[in-house]
Amino acid sequence: MLQEFDTRNRDLIVNIGGALRHRDEAGVSPFDSVVQGGDAVWEGLRLYQGKIFKLIEHLDRMHASAKALGFEMFGASIPSHEEIIIEIRRTLEANKMTDGVHIRLTLSRGEKITSGMDPRLNQSGPTLIVLAEFKSPVYSKKGLSFVTSSMRRSPPDFLDPRIHHNNLLSSIMAKIEANMAGADSALMLDTHGFIAEAHGSHVFFVRGGPSSGIAARAGSTVGNPEDGGTEERSEADSGAGPGSEVDGVETDRETSPSVRIFTPSTDACPKGITRETVLRLCHENGIAAVVRNISLAEAYNADEMFCTGTMGEIAGITKLDGRTIGTGEVGPVTLQIAELYRAVTASQGFEMVG
Repeated sequence: MLQEFDTRNRDLIVNIGGALRHRDEAGVSPFDSVVQGGDAVWEGLRLYQGKIFKLIEHLDRMHASAKALGFEMFGASIPSHEEIIIEIRRTLEANKMTDGVHIRLTLSRGEKITSGMDPRLNQSGPTLIVLAEFKSPVYSKKGLSFVTSSMRRSPPDFLDPRIHHNNLLSSIMAKIEANMAGADSALMLDTHGFIAEAHGSHVFFVRGGPSSGIAARAGSTVGNPEDGGTEERSEADSGAGPGSEVDGVETDRETSPSVRIFTPSTDACPKGITRETVLRLCHENGIAAVVRNISLAEAYNADEMFCTGTMGEIAGITKLDGRTIGTGEVGPVTLQIAELYRAVTASQGFEMVG
């Protein structure tokens, strides 16, 4: 699926290092780390009726990613949440934006005094880039087609997926494969052959219960930790057994007919904020959700499949590797989750513009 140019974005004002410039005049220094080596972290935000959904969670993740990459070393400092929020507000006000906006927030290690990979060459602090665009959710709601990519998501001993970094080449290569196959998106596996995520979103699978062939197995958990996400631990780690509780939430096992939604663990992909929102919505609305390893064979047998992300929100997937998923239509559980997500984004958020 190819995005189209929105004419409202023709005269965008972009914020680079606090300077507001027209999109045609905005420039990043060739000495900036994001240019020199993709040395930066990023977040995608969405503005709904003057409020940014899950803003603080996104800023927390950006700060943690920058800290993990050592942005604070050699006397530099990571911008505070308050400083970043000020720049986002300035950018939205300059563009007169209040709704239907996607914001690409980038924080690079900053400019170097000369070319080179050594972070000691960065002596002026990080560079913050705020790119706000009028952009509706990018995925069709009529059903997407996915193809499995030959590219793999790497485990933490290569590059920790907890770091939300700008090195997106594996995702881009996967997307090229999807384009060549005539699919909307690429499904990516981990190095063990289990599903990790899509090239730019997380994936969920829906089955009606154990008779459908997919059920929770030992090691899976249904979680509701206080941080809003899902705790992913094995029974060996937690001491839990079939039918027991992990973090106060009952776990489903193969004998439970209530198991409905499955999503892969985040061992080889970021902990998506939209993904965690969906898991929270499932818990609050009595929809059982299980986090565990999922194989392609199981995916082919799913009754429904959908993807999640800030840019695309919730979108149904009706075809995977040329195989029809379920009935070939966006299913009722996917539609229910999408409606729940629409409601929560309409009612919650950090106030940015009046």
